Amino acid sequence: MKNSLILPFLILKIIVSTGQINSESLTVINSTPKSTRVYQDENGVLKININQEHLKIIKRKGFIRYSDMGALGNGTSDDLAFIVATHALANQYDVEVKADDGANYLIGGREMTAILATNTDFGSATFIIDDTEVENRFASIFEVKSQLKPILIDTVKSLKKDQKKIGITLKDDCLVTVTDTIVKRYIRYGLNQNKGRAQTDIFILNKNGNIDSSTPIIWNFDHVSNISALPIDKTPLVINGGRFVTIANKAPSKYTYYSRNISIKRSNVVVSNLEHLIDGEGSQGAPYRGFISISDCTNVLVKDCVLTGHKTYRTIGNAGKPVSMGSYDISVTRSIGVSFVNCSQTNDINDNRYWGIFASNYSKNISFDNCILSRFDAHMGVYNATIQNSTLGYMGVNAIGSGNFLIENSTVRGRSFINLRPDYGSTWEGTFTIRNCIFVPTQRKSPVVSLISGSNSGLHDFGYTCYMPKNIIIDQLHIDDSNQHDAYKTIAVFSNFNSKMIDESFQEEFPYIKTEKVILNKISVSSEKKLLVSENPFMFRDVKIERDKTN
Repeated sequence: MKNSLILPFLILKIIVSTGQINSESLTVINSTPKSTRVYQDENGVLKININQEHLKIIKRKGFIRYSDMGALGNGTSDDLAFIVATHALANQYDVEVKADDGANYLIGGREMTAILATNTDFGSATFIIDDTEVENRFASIFEVKSQLKPILIDTVKSLKKDQKKIGITLKDDCLVTVTDTIVKRYIRYGLNQNKGRAQTDIFILNKNGNIDSSTPIIWNFDHVSNISALPIDKTPLVINGGRFVTIANKAPSKYTYYSRNISIKRSNVVVSNLEHLIDGEGSQGAPYRGFISISDCTNVLVKDCVLTGHKTYRTIGNAGKPVSMGSYDISVTRSIGVSFVNCSQTNDINDNRYWGIFASNYSKNISFDNCILSRFDAHMGVYNATIQNSTLGYMGVNAIGSGNFLIENSTVRGRSFINLRPDYGSTWEGTFTIRNCIFVPTQRKSPVVSLISGSNSGLHDFGYTCYMPKNIIIDQLHIDDSNQHDAYKTIAVFSNFNSKMIDESFQEEFPYIKTEKVILNKISVSSEKKLLVSENPFMFRDVKIERDKTN
């Protein structure tokens, strides 16, 4: 036996049937003098009868192993039900969970989710997640969930941008989410066009009703459709180790996203030393939302982890034309203060067969530090972002949002140093600061390389006024353009954001607010080409450029 807690008199049994199981709402735990038994009844409820003496040993040691509840870890028997049961018991009696060293846990396609609410050490164990036949592609394998209950606020009927205080008091500091279903934002343009999403914002509210200044309200909410507050967990929850191998789905290449992952929905979480691999990607497959999927929380640190980019598949987009589907191994949604430190990926960050590894939506204060990843991307807005001491691969830095974006001591590869996403209006209401960086533009047959790229015709309503960064500060940047084709002629600060705006005759229906000032200090170019403002000088005629003598 692997562990002394597995007593000779224990008999563990699982009765397999269909129906979603998680270790919170569909689990019954009973202490009994009889043998420990794990089974699922005819109604799909997971029942755990734990032997009283067995339970005493677990509580005395302060942790439980998956093998204690019947997991074999042999790589051929499906262990998911026993994993779910282990976490259910750990949550009820507040003990930690430890995987068995060297175990190989097979996780099949059943619709089951383990609720992880106590510290967990996956150690040196391997978890084989078979996605080839899945009952529910939305069902996470693990859900890291707060035990604190959300608070519905019914007294707040409106909010203003940059409002400092709300006239309510709470027992604890909370993460607040607010929506206005009447107002539509992020009305996407292009091959994946849509009609927009309900206006959404998140911020931190302390118990006295003050809004944290680092998480300001970014929209006016004349009508609040829903507002809720989730208390912020005070104690950290730590998840360590584990080697996870996803056997990729073979579904048709359509936008049927899979979420067979570790979903983090609790504040104050640390994930460390985790590795995720992908096996079995073939000629077709549906995309993934993110193996580490962080949502509706604050203060999450992911450190010393190794992820894997997913193969890029193509489908037909909303405009009826072929598109490449985004597929992610890391995602952040409606979250604040999420940091990635010393993270990397298994595949080449410059291999364009694999989609960019990271994406975010509706989030604030995201940071990369000492990471080597293929992409940073903020889809539906980020407020404040920082990339330091990192290397970004062929998909580079893509963002829309507001606040301050700092990129420092980093190398960025890609078509541009920062791409302001055209499908969301190429908008950034705030400041870009680029300091002590290297830019290696992707090799391509193009006459122009640009530091800041994007596109906005001035003719599409994105649901908000679109801005270019008000101020752009570039201090100590080396541009390594030595790999470009002979067609390459020019390096510019801005790409041609609107090729039709070449004189006063062009009128924008939805004006695009241009940059006011660009500061250029200590810029060097391998080819020694002069850094121009743009190949479209008319569009940027009013931008004030401050250069040092070297530029």
